Amino acid sequence: MNQALRVEHLSVSYAGRCAVEDACLSIGQGLLVGIIGPNGAGKSSLLKAMLELIPRERGRVEIFGRPLQQARRNVAYVPQRSEIDWQFPISVLDTVVLGTYPNLGWFNKPGRQERQRALECLRRVGLQDLAQRQIGELSGGQQQRVFLARALAQQADLYLLDEPFVGIDALSERTIIGILESLRDAGKTVLVVHHDLSKAREYFDRLVLINQRILTYGAAAEVCTPEVLARAYLGDLPFTHQPGVACR
Repeated sequence: MNQALRVEHLSVSYAGRCAVEDACLSIGQGLLVGIIGPNGAGKSSLLKAMLELIPRERGRVEIFGRPLQQARRNVAYVPQRSEIDWQFPISVLDTVVLGTYPNLGWFNKPGRQERQRALECLRRVGLQDLAQRQIGELSGGQQQRVFLARALAQQADLYLLDEPFVGIDALSERTIIGILESLRDAGKTVLVVHHDLSKAREYFDRLVLINQRILTYGAAAEVCTPEVLARAYLGDLPFTHQPGVACR
């Protein structure tokens, strides 16, 4: 299997505190992968360090065999909703059009073709009727779908999403996971920071289990066992109130 993402000995610290230590990971193309671990385990830090959104102490990242700077337009990123200024005066459609910029080249502006692509991406997430609304007027689930539409408009090959299911409604969650599955089925690679163990096995092909260090990476059914998860959660496993049940 060709590699979409390769991480070698990546480490990140904040104010002298280790967030990610010596992370090594190889992810093949055409997979839907979840990153799981307890709160403060370094899940989001790992994702951001891959994209150079936060500084690395050390380590190397390759995307489709190239450094990030050479592969950036092939990578789409959806941040956590808490990191976005929802009061910024921009419409839903214009937010999605921003996703077309990486493919435009220097000094070019989006035109009719890019706006049509943005509208199609909004239709895909079920929000075409809200195209002219201000982004801050939408519900949390709708906002998350808009930013997924922005990522789709980029027409990337690797998609990285940071906690996309936090604080959203059931319809938005079903819509988002359906789109992520369709991206996987089209040969794209999707990497998702995820907190809900009860759906990890259902949603993902493979899982990265992290608690500062990457403890294991493998098939979701193999990682979602009490014995494996206890290595990261130290016996305090959420959503595991029945013996032998870790992830559905």
